[in-house]
Amino acid sequence: MAVIRCKAAVAWEFNQPLVIEEVEVAPPQEKEIRIKVRIVATGVCQSDLYFLSKCSNQTAFPVVFGHEAAGVVESIGPGVTEFQPGDTVIPLFMPQCRECRLCKSPKTNLCVNGSAGKIDERSFERSRISCRGRKLLQFLGTSSFSEFTVVKEMSVAKIDPAAPLDRVCLIGCAICTGYGAAVNTAKVEAGSSCAVFGLGAVGLAAVMGCKAAGASRIIAIDINPDKFEKAKVLGATDVVNPNDHSRPIQQLLQEMTGGGVDFSFECIGNVEVMRSALESCAPGWGVSVIAGWTDMENFSAPPIHLMTGRKWTGTLFGGFKGKDGVAQMVKAYLDRKLMVDEFITHNLRLEQINEAVELMKNSRCIRAVLSVSPQ
Repeated sequence: MAVIRCKAAVAWEFNQPLVIEEVEVAPPQEKEIRIKVRIVATGVCQSDLYFLSKCSNQTAFPVVFGHEAAGVVESIGPGVTEFQPGDTVIPLFMPQCRECRLCKSPKTNLCVNGSAGKIDERSFERSRISCRGRKLLQFLGTSSFSEFTVVKEMSVAKIDPAAPLDRVCLIGCAICTGYGAAVNTAKVEAGSSCAVFGLGAVGLAAVMGCKAAGASRIIAIDINPDKFEKAKVLGATDVVNPNDHSRPIQQLLQEMTGGGVDFSFECIGNVEVMRSALESCAPGWGVSVIAGWTDMENFSAPPIHLMTGRKWTGTLFGGFKGKDGVAQMVKAYLDRKLMVDEFITHNLRLEQINEAVELMKNSRCIRAVLSVSPQ
């Protein structure tokens, strides 16, 4: 197999515009798969934006971002048994080897082979993408802002070939994260009350998950009222803009629900909101789930909040085991049991990547999907 030359959006420096470059994508090695991210295939996620413009880890550059994608297997390396060229797939930032003690446990979706955002020199050594003689970091082991990418066999989910790639790519991150936070991590109960903080794609998916679980009251919270109509479409019964009220949001929610909600979800990655979400829960049984990503600050709360029975937990990828969960969610979409199309507000080309980044920075889109069309 030969090296493939193709286009990719490269982040050479922290908080600088991405550059469309010709990159070299090496052939897949042992237990690896080269994927053609073709036609329409990758979403722009807040996690990409976080590492591009907020995270202080400067060792992550140069890098090809993108981790929410769908594509077709172009070639396979030695030892690959699960896939063949032509298979329709979604790359995973949460691997599932099915062999480690974590993968074998029903208690977690973690895998000992997962990195959860850890970046070091070995991350560059493992990369199969290079440009101008330099190795480019493959963000979360995926790098879907490229026409081709190479990923581990354990980090790929095979999906129904009937699935539209420009839609189901969102199942590779945001929709599983938010939906699973409700149905897998919190285990929202029928007839319960829920509060979702932050109405980006993850938060809206959490709203959808709460509705699917049978919650009777779902309060959607955001400082951007333009997102409220979409939240209602996905299942919100109430919408609240904290800027419209003088008292703290947790106090308002306690008053609205007679003591606090049964379940709350922080879908922003803001430690102050994490505490507000916890304090909005009912003492005795309230569960608060952290689904928003940040590693810049620590969170804290008075111990009495937990001693009185509230539970504070977190989730990665909504508790879904990568291969199994993605295939399950794609089937639910094809069976019309899961909304996905409603999350897509912009369709752009790879060359418009910086426009997509600005839309996300300014909260002017839910999800922008990039068209990636190799020759």
